[in-house]
Amino acid sequence: VMSTTEVLLAGPGSVGGGERLSIDDALALHAGEFGRWQLRHFLLVTAAWILEAMHTMVMVFADREPAMSCPAGDGRCGDRCAGAAAGWEWDQGSGSSTVAEWGLVCGESYKVGLVHALYFASAMIGAGVFGHLSDSFMGRKGTLHMVCFLNAIFGLLTALSPNYWVYMALRLLTGFSAGSVCLCAFVLATEPIGPSYRGVTGMSTCYFFSGGIAVLAGIAAMCQSSWRLLYVVTSMPSLVFALAVMPFVSESPRWYLVRRRTDDAMRILRNIASTNGRSIPDGVTLKLDDEDDLNKKVEESSSTILDVFRSRATRGRLVLSVIISFLCSAVYFGLSLNVVNLKLNLYISVVANCLAEMPGFLLTTVLLQRFGRKPLAIGSMILSGIFCTSASLIAGVGALRVVRMACGMVGIFGMAATYSLLVVYTAELFPTAVRTAAMGCTAQASQMGAILAPLVVVLGEQVPFAVFGVFGIIGGLLVICLPETMNKPLYDTMFGLEKGERAPISEGGVIPGNSEI
Repeated sequence: VMSTTEVLLAGPGSVGGGERLSIDDALALHAGEFGRWQLRHFLLVTAAWILEAMHTMVMVFADREPAMSCPAGDGRCGDRCAGAAAGWEWDQGSGSSTVAEWGLVCGESYKVGLVHALYFASAMIGAGVFGHLSDSFMGRKGTLHMVCFLNAIFGLLTALSPNYWVYMALRLLTGFSAGSVCLCAFVLATEPIGPSYRGVTGMSTCYFFSGGIAVLAGIAAMCQSSWRLLYVVTSMPSLVFALAVMPFVSESPRWYLVRRRTDDAMRILRNIASTNGRSIPDGVTLKLDDEDDLNKKVEESSSTILDVFRSRATRGRLVLSVIISFLCSAVYFGLSLNVVNLKLNLYISVVANCLAEMPGFLLTTVLLQRFGRKPLAIGSMILSGIFCTSASLIAGVGALRVVRMACGMVGIFGMAATYSLLVVYTAELFPTAVRTAAMGCTAQASQMGAILAPLVVVLGEQVPFAVFGVFGIIGGLLVICLPETMNKPLYDTMFGLEKGERAPISEGGVIPGNSEI
């Protein structure tokens, strides 16, 4: 006889003894793991990564220091720091950047770095706040919808900033909302995908971010004369996305199930099956992965990050993930800033940076199914660390500059691979009930690494490489302490994960024939 709790969780029509499956099983056996429905859903949701890239990296172009010239001729103008008062003019006009409009040069140049630091700091806070909302009552779709709309509004208002301090405040607000876009979009995009394809598709999200930066560089090249126009053009896509795309996106069936809305979860799965040209038998109902233990009290549907720390199974995972994400982000953003020193113009340098990352994403995607998450994360981080350390030992003179640059590019290659891999790896380390909250913590750590990166870069030519080398090697060694997640189910609840980790592999819920989660 089914208990009252089981009846409520199973939904109507399940009392007659029908088949009760987890979402992973339902996708693999009936609905389809990655068909037309998942492809459409994935592309629509992951487009938010392009928007996030533009909101974050727009400051590289809007806050640049344009070239200055002396119309009166060489030597006839005064101190460059005095600007127009000394006869100097900005080549592209005073409205070409915030630096030109508000004179953020010489003694005022620190204000540019201050805006960048505050943006990443507020993004760190926002990632935690919206990560919790995504796991609780707002859901994945509602949270992503909100932050994209806020990004558009704050971005458009930034274009109207009358002075530096208003500009700084609006960038802080943009960072608060933008900091969670990628993690909310990633979770929403990958949760309806079956275990055999989840890793590969999860890795593909990083292409959208790099592609967004490349698109931004093209837009910025066409808006060189007005930083305000640049903010308008890069903010409008977020408004279009929130108003025209998000209404056609479905909520995650896993979130519905964890919230005890089983009918809604089954409705989404039947829609997936129908679009994929398949069907789910009438007797099939859904269950959480902790329901087989009848002595276990059903968990609260609104778990928090505190539950992650209370559990021995996830406490260490979270601490390690936070440290590794911090180190990875510091190296990734630090090496990305060094690419600007390729002696090309700013726009070409940014595109070159994107192209340097692509092979890392591709190689990790290709090798993910064969070697798993853990060995790849260890190898890519240590590879980056070794080449960064080597670069720190090479003098920047003559032809050796080329060798040092080559070492730095290998470092970027390795850390870009790690950065994309950690998105998938972290998501699989935690159950659905706290997944976005846990990823919010690692996103906060990544933002802290991003704040540290420019501070390390200004230390000189060789010291930054040495610091990044040490970070990469330490990060790779820490990954050794994490468990492998390949060939393991994506758990729904904390108890389900704890029970699954204690059980033998044959009882861990792995679907026969699957070699990839």
